[in-house]
Amino acid sequence: MKFYISTKGIKRVTISNGGKGSAKATTAPSSVGGGGGSGRRIWTRTVLPVAVVLGIVLPFLFVRIAILMLESAAACSSLGCARWRFFSGVDTSLELRDELTRALIEANDGNVNEAAGSFNELVKEMTSKQDLKAFAFKTKAMLSQLEHKVQLAKQQESVYWHLASHGVPKSLHCLCLKLAEEYAVNAMARSRLPPPEFVSRLVDPTFHHLVLLTDNVLAASVVVTSTVENSINPEKLVFHIVTDKKTYAPMHAWFATNSVKSAVVEVRGLHQYDWSEKVNAGVKEMLETNHLIWKQYYKNKKDLYYTQEHSRYLEALRPSSLSLMNQLRIYMPELFPDLKKIVFLDDDVVVQHDISSLWELDLNGKVIGSVVKSWCGGSCCPGSLFMNYLNFSHPLVSSNFDGDQCAWVYGMNIIDLEAWRKTNITKTYHRWLKHNLESGMTMWNPGVLPPALIAFEGQLRPINSSMLVTDLGYRYQSEEISKEKLKAAAVIHFSGPAKPWLEIGFAEVRSLWSKYVNISNKFIRRCRIIG
Repeated sequence: MKFYISTKGIKRVTISNGGKGSAKATTAPSSVGGGGGSGRRIWTRTVLPVAVVLGIVLPFLFVRIAILMLESAAACSSLGCARWRFFSGVDTSLELRDELTRALIEANDGNVNEAAGSFNELVKEMTSKQDLKAFAFKTKAMLSQLEHKVQLAKQQESVYWHLASHGVPKSLHCLCLKLAEEYAVNAMARSRLPPPEFVSRLVDPTFHHLVLLTDNVLAASVVVTSTVENSINPEKLVFHIVTDKKTYAPMHAWFATNSVKSAVVEVRGLHQYDWSEKVNAGVKEMLETNHLIWKQYYKNKKDLYYTQEHSRYLEALRPSSLSLMNQLRIYMPELFPDLKKIVFLDDDVVVQHDISSLWELDLNGKVIGSVVKSWCGGSCCPGSLFMNYLNFSHPLVSSNFDGDQCAWVYGMNIIDLEAWRKTNITKTYHRWLKHNLESGMTMWNPGVLPPALIAFEGQLRPINSSMLVTDLGYRYQSEEISKEKLKAAAVIHFSGPAKPWLEIGFAEVRSLWSKYVNISNKFIRRCRIIG
């Protein structure tokens, strides 16, 4: 079939099969005004408007298709998902978010399933299953597993730190041996401390008396040196150093051959005290009780890796828990029967500024003055309430003490020995040690401080907290202390396992201690003691 079209309309239509006998049909020529006008009207009324509409709609349609396909590619992993998004015209990102939220909530309330071995395994498994619920449970299992590993690692780290804090560095052991030898062969090392002309100062109440109970020669030297160098009136200072029998010779030799300018130093060994039978029996009983407590915690050493209370066990197993020198601080009136007021310093402190104001402090009839842990912006620093040291689920504890009371700290204390002698503090300490032993060590957390909090209850006079910064032997606590606060403190206390004379001591704060080490001393150099 062939069409012949002219500008004047359809002239004729020829129908042919291309061979003989083919049929032909011919139309008559149309008139000039008839068929041509009708065709133009059809084009104008139908085809042209359609073309205009398509020209407007098609660009928007193209953009919509492109956006939907891009969103589908991002949110869907299959062609079927993308086709569903395209034809439904619904934004599935909201539905995906809601579904994921429901899955996470369900996983949070449900039991933990088996975790994937690694993140790659998790991705591989989730891309193959495409199950949001399974993804939520797997993710929770992985996070729980990682959290458990982190906690276990922290516990193991604290155990290793605990073991490291037990040892005596080779350099300190060398120093004691060299000084003991010096005491034996050098008459100057055995000279009287203090010299005869200064003996009267040992009991003179007009002088400032400081007490150290220690078996660490190097630590004692730093305490004395730092106190004297930063004192306004060093000639008023009198140091009373009490040590055990094995350390007496090295300690005496050090201070006899390294004189302290202006100040007076007395070194006494426990074997030189002539105590009454009553005091001897009390000290022996106290040591036996503490040994039983230590032994009980040692039996539970397997729990160190698994229980959240492992740090408390470590605190009980620290060498200071059984140290005779630490335990004897509760017998301060018996150690110094002729003194009225003293400042007690731990051997792991450094005195940075003058502390003479402590002796002028009015204790208002109280026995002990101490810094209370209240410098954290609130009424008490976290973990420093009585309830953090004592077990208030025990009826004997809850009926006698206030759990919201803020605890004080050792390290630097002003003590009125005359007021102490009028109280039953030492007897109270002994009585509560027995109560704790009889209750199976359930009345307080292990350590030297909890029974002291009980014994000195009602006998505390708070000191300005800016005078002491403590916890420098704990990594996380020391990191939170600003440099400005460290410099402003009169005394800094390296409480915790990381003592500055140990290898595990923190370099960023060790320099505050090591600058008072007498590196010019021949024994310090020979034993390679460095800061």
